[in-house]
Amino acid sequence: MNRKIKAADLPDFDMAEYLKTDEDVANYLTLVLEENDPAELTHALGTIARARGMTEVARASGLTREALYKALRPTSHPRFDTIARVCTALGVKLVAQPMKA
Repeated sequence: MNRKIKAADLPDFDMAEYLKTDEDVANYLTLVLEENDPAELTHALGTIARARGMTEVARASGLTREALYKALRPTSHPRFDTIARVCTALGVKLVAQPMKA
């Protein structure tokens, strides 16, 4: 018996729920960086920060919680030093690799 499921009845997907370990975070961030999309990087850092706890990440990065939310909202364009501070607070580093031809 095939039962139809409405899209509205499906649970919302939240990537933050699946970022349990440092390795999960690093793998997710690596995939996002491969897309080379600054907006996606900002979104991913916000997702990781939610997974770790915004208050804790804000404290560790030296930003206020409000400033962290503002810097990582979808329409923001955070400065590199903000990205670097958030990455340090999350325990990850950005790595440069040669582009494949």
